[in-house]
Amino acid sequence: MTSTKLPEVLLLRPRYLRDARGYFVETYNKRAAATAGVAVDFVQDNQSLSLRAGTVRALHFQVPPRPQAKLVRVVRGSIYDVAVDLRVGSPSYGAWVAERLTAEGGEQLFVPQGFAHGFCTLEPNTEVAYKVDDYYAPECEQGLIWNDPTLAIAWPAKAADAVLSDKDRALGPFADFVSPFRYNEP
Repeated sequence: MTSTKLPEVLLLRPRYLRDARGYFVETYNKRAAATAGVAVDFVQDNQSLSLRAGTVRALHFQVPPRPQAKLVRVVRGSIYDVAVDLRVGSPSYGAWVAERLTAEGGEQLFVPQGFAHGFCTLEPNTEVAYKVDDYYAPECEQGLIWNDPTLAIAWPAKAADAVLSDKDRALGPFADFVSPFRYNEP
């Protein structure tokens, strides 16, 4: 486990056992995760396939009463994975961190509740899997535009080349977002 520049966002590196056949890895172990600082109860697994490099899945999150923490990993390909602190009163409010996650490396990013999450694929046919600690609640789903000028995230895709859903294109800016998340509140 490694802390990122946002201490609550953690980079986990599961241990791979490799031999002539390939590898074996325990991708999730609740006891090991808790020891690393990820003490949440995951209830749902999600997976996405992005066909083209430069596909951006914008800055998504769920607001209270149904916020979600996520544990993100890449099954095939690689991504530029981003978390943004949305907790009012936090010393890092509005700050972001990005990590390169690869299927080959097996890195995982833990994104706590109160953070937006998004990623950009770095290779075609990239598959991303993630665990969440609350069920999908469409009435609580929100997001921010991926290339927000206030956040100034250093995405690896240019706006003209990014592949986005219509829904992600219509997301609003950080400056208009009134955060329901508070620092040091459960």
